[in-house]
Amino acid sequence: MNSMNRFRRLLRAHRILAAVAGLALVSLVVLGAALFQPWRLFTSSSLNEALPASPVSASATPTDQAPTPTAPTPTSSATATSVPSTPVILSSGTFQSQEHETTGTAQLVQLADGSHLLRLENLASSDGPDVKVWLSSLEAGGDWFKYRSGRYVDLGAIKATHGNHNYAIPAGTDLAGLTAVVLWCDRFSVAFGSAPLT
Repeated sequence: MNSMNRFRRLLRAHRILAAVAGLALVSLVVLGAALFQPWRLFTSSSLNEALPASPVSASATPTDQAPTPTAPTPTSSATATSVPSTPVILSSGTFQSQEHETTGTAQLVQLADGSHLLRLENLASSDGPDVKVWLSSLEAGGDWFKYRSGRYVDLGAIKATHGNHNYAIPAGTDLAGLTAVVLWCDRFSVAFGSAPLT
């Protein structure tokens, strides 16, 4: 009789241990899924935004050269200003792949009101958790671990994996020395792709 009781206690203990182990395993799977979001390997999104005002002709500002800013036509002494009357591409560059295949162009644009925005055109990249758009002081390409050690401006979460997007640059941002655009996965400190601004 004692041996039967010991067997029942042992069986009960194993059942409790198995239940705890099963619960721990399920918790790990749920936590891993929430953290890594593996389904994003198979998802994408698209967004096509126009510039807030009439865009500068693409032929006037090729993406592989520094554009010549549009000179305002003075009609009086009051028009002598450095603010263009139409959007002007100040610098641009082509995306190169890093951790994920990424294509398209990035453009630093000055709007007619003097504000600045970053425009991503014909972007094609991968989905991922917590992907941000950064302006960085470090060179595009190469080892992505470097980007945290440089100066950067976080323009917020990427709006879509594909298309044409505008990202407002906060007023007062010192743009000097910000020479690259980085699609940065903040959760895992990985660069999906980057583009020089030249």
